[in-house]
Amino acid sequence: MKNIRNFSIIAHIDHGKSTLADRFLEKTGALSPRELRAQVLDTMDLEREKGITIKAQTARLLYKSASQGNFVLNLIDTPGHVDFSYEVSRSLAACEGAILVIDASQGVEAQTLANTYLARQNDLVLIPVINKIDLSRANAETTLHQLENIIGIKREEAILASAKKGTGVDNILERIVHRIPPPQGNPDSPFKALLFDSWFDSYRGVVILVRVFDGVLQIGTQIELMSLEVSYEVEEVGYLTPKPKKVDCLVAGEVGYVMAGIKELSHAKIGDTVTEKKRRASHALPGFKESKPMVFCGMFPTGESSVEDMRKALEKLKLNDSSFQYEPENSSALGMGFRCGFLGLLHREIVQERLEREFGLSLINTSPSVSFRFTGKDDRVGEIQNPSQLPPPHEIKKIEEPLIEALIITPHQYLGAVLKLLEGRRGEQKKLEYISTQRIFLTYLLPLNEVVLDFYNQLKSVSQGYASMDYEFAGFREASLVKLDILINREPVDALSLVVHRDRAFQQGKKLVERMRKLIPRQQHEISIQAAIGKRVIARETIKPYRKDVLAKLYGGDYTRKMKLLEKQKAGKKRMKKIGQAEIPQEAFLALLEIK
Repeated sequence: MKNIRNFSIIAHIDHGKSTLADRFLEKTGALSPRELRAQVLDTMDLEREKGITIKAQTARLLYKSASQGNFVLNLIDTPGHVDFSYEVSRSLAACEGAILVIDASQGVEAQTLANTYLARQNDLVLIPVINKIDLSRANAETTLHQLENIIGIKREEAILASAKKGTGVDNILERIVHRIPPPQGNPDSPFKALLFDSWFDSYRGVVILVRVFDGVLQIGTQIELMSLEVSYEVEEVGYLTPKPKKVDCLVAGEVGYVMAGIKELSHAKIGDTVTEKKRRASHALPGFKESKPMVFCGMFPTGESSVEDMRKALEKLKLNDSSFQYEPENSSALGMGFRCGFLGLLHREIVQERLEREFGLSLINTSPSVSFRFTGKDDRVGEIQNPSQLPPPHEIKKIEEPLIEALIITPHQYLGAVLKLLEGRRGEQKKLEYISTQRIFLTYLLPLNEVVLDFYNQLKSVSQGYASMDYEFAGFREASLVKLDILINREPVDALSLVVHRDRAFQQGKKLVERMRKLIPRQQHEISIQAAIGKRVIARETIKPYRKDVLAKLYGGDYTRKMKLLEKQKAGKKRMKKIGQAEIPQEAFLALLEIK
């Protein structure tokens, strides 16, 4: 074990994490020059387009140190977005050290700090790397100053590098060997390993990635997943180079994959402990928790896509994404569809794009909402993910909404605009400190309901793209919330319901009906659009009907002929209004996103 090093690369989005991983693969000869390409560990088209890692990868690298001989380096890549922070924490739990990559042109950002906290919670050795020093706008001196003052790491420990050009990569590899300690563990103890990733293989079932802490795992061993107490027989073990390579066994300290004929991805929970069934470990590894969706929205097929096509697509997608959840939903406005739960807004965007690209579906989405907790007058506590499920106001004692603790770093010239945005979203300031003469670090408590629609875009807009943000869930808090219903021709449209703060209900309802009046096309009958809280209508707009000129064919005669035709038209309009259905386009459902 003394020649094994397990490490991760952590960074803010677009600071060069995947490019550095490419250089490691190149320098250690893990892939031939013909097989190398940019972002080789990012296997999805979406990852390459967006420049972020969505699905973590691992690679076993063989490195020959100039001074200390041969080493096995297990690179455990981590996802690169705040939505996947739990997966990042489990990947870090499988390591003894981490490379902290900071962009020399951007400096320390919110996610850099959040990932540093995660690494320190897991007692990892941090190797700071100041990347992109070859850029014309790079300012390594300022970044080193921030490293000392914000993160608390001495500047002498940092390595100046350019992952794109390969500068400093040899120094980083040598530092990994010298600074990161070898893994600890006893090969003779009962088998115990951390499951830190999993995916579904069409031919072999679920493949799980594990870091072995104690014991030895061989083919034919009966393993048990401790959270669900389900057992399977091991069919194959190996490691990724990043191509799979079979071996006879995995020993304490090693990282590898296990195939055991697991049919359900839901059995392979990230963060779970894997042990041997006959010689069970005395206790599970710490830190495991169930993956819980934070953002919900309705997805409905449209055009030529059917509900059955969508069901099959969701089943296949779920095989490779255990954190994504869905259940059937029936909307009076949109028909049959599914209520889907996501880790965050980026996760929602990725799922939708994959459904449309990989399965050719055409979808309508309702606006994102969050999970609310309510207490009824009979002290019954319930949780709802869909605003239309909220009971009437007279049956509710209190409603609680989820909160997040947001870490925001912004240049000082945009502080006023950022504070105005945060206060406008019912934010509660916990901390404001200058981390340098130019940059300010803010900590705010924010209702998640205020963040899910367009907060991140607004933050980037008011700071001209310079502010960065990271957040973590901070529990539930009671708030003065009401359900705002949208009625079309006096019929509530469940897909347009939303839960809002009582102080904002009138303003938001008024803006929403005004916006929808412009989006819903005129029809042969009058359409009324109303915003209501319970039975009380707080805003209304009317779409006037088209009117046919029924008098055009008259050429004269008594006025009673004219009145007869007009009365006939009036009666027809009244009858049509009674039975007429309004056509609501997709843009109307997205109108909620555009209400600032």
